[in-house]
Amino acid sequence: MCGVPNLLFSRCCSLSNSSARHGVGSGIEANLRGRRNLPGRVPAGFVSFSHRILGLPLLALLLICGCTQAEQRPTATSNTSASLRKVVLQTDWFPQAEHGGFYQALAKGFYAEAGLEVEIRSGGPGTLISVPVAKGTVDFGMNRSDSVLMVASRGLPLVMVAATLQHDAQALMVHADSPVRTFRDLDGLTITANPSMPWISYLQKTLGITFALKPNNYSLAAFLGDKEAIQQCLLTNEPFFAEQNGRRVRTLPLADSGFDCYHTIITSRELIRTSPEMVRAFVGASVRGWRDYIEADPAPAHDLIRAHNQQMSSAQLEFSRHEMIRRSLVTGYADRGESIGHLSLPRLAEEIKVLFDLKMVDTPLAVETVATTQFLPLSVR
Repeated sequence: MCGVPNLLFSRCCSLSNSSARHGVGSGIEANLRGRRNLPGRVPAGFVSFSHRILGLPLLALLLICGCTQAEQRPTATSNTSASLRKVVLQTDWFPQAEHGGFYQALAKGFYAEAGLEVEIRSGGPGTLISVPVAKGTVDFGMNRSDSVLMVASRGLPLVMVAATLQHDAQALMVHADSPVRTFRDLDGLTITANPSMPWISYLQKTLGITFALKPNNYSLAAFLGDKEAIQQCLLTNEPFFAEQNGRRVRTLPLADSGFDCYHTIITSRELIRTSPEMVRAFVGASVRGWRDYIEADPAPAHDLIRAHNQQMSSAQLEFSRHEMIRRSLVTGYADRGESIGHLSLPRLAEEIKVLFDLKMVDTPLAVETVATTQFLPLSVR
């Protein structure tokens, strides 16, 4: 087992919060984990929030000019060894349970056993993921499959190589006594949400409904004070803070509507071409880490997460992990052929069709150009 990793600090590419928060403005891809506060301990009425927002990227400009540097963010890395291949994973937010499998692999030495010295580079507000991965600034990143497909259709040479979540954790949150029971009940109502999210168009088109949108300011204050409020959330996050504030809530998982994205590990076509064995080693050790985190004692990951994110509480970590297990977000459903890390190319092909019909993808993509199962362990292909 490798020793406890040192706390390093690295500068990550970022955008101004104002443009990134709404996916507009500069038009640059903004993988914003939609939170104003650091995760974990937050003031009453606020929430640690986890939505990625995607604008229309100016790909040529980004690929030529690179990113501006932002505030320093914590990085976890294994012990340095000349015999290990250095690898950088860019996450989408500060350390949390939704990254648990990576931290478990790091803490228990799975990456070192695979010949890798892995640096887990934390994200935060305005963190870019897709562009640095495509440029080779980092080796791997985390992103939702719909976001990856949208930027890939605009020219970024990205490939999904594994899934961290088999099913999307996005949901709509209502109070326990709300009359909203199904997605059709949203007709004519108002939802607090990020207006650029593809699921909005999907619900309105497929169900033939309309609803108003209130821009998300990432505060739970309005929701807590309004029994009729409907708010975009993550199953692993906002309900925890609502209940901490004495509110009973229900959720409508967006996956149940038919709009069901993967959360994936992405890399560049170039890295696949030049270092396929490294990609295979990282994917295999990561899948092993996720299985261990979900099925065994999560303490190694949780200890490491708290060491690198002092505002993350044990209670929130346990809640998030419990929800991932209870809802089979990581494992998926065996009767559908799903398992930890698994990617279904036919399912992704259907997602491409949906996004194309919604005009979220500029051109139809061949799924084989944006996803592969060749690096997954044979047991989960």
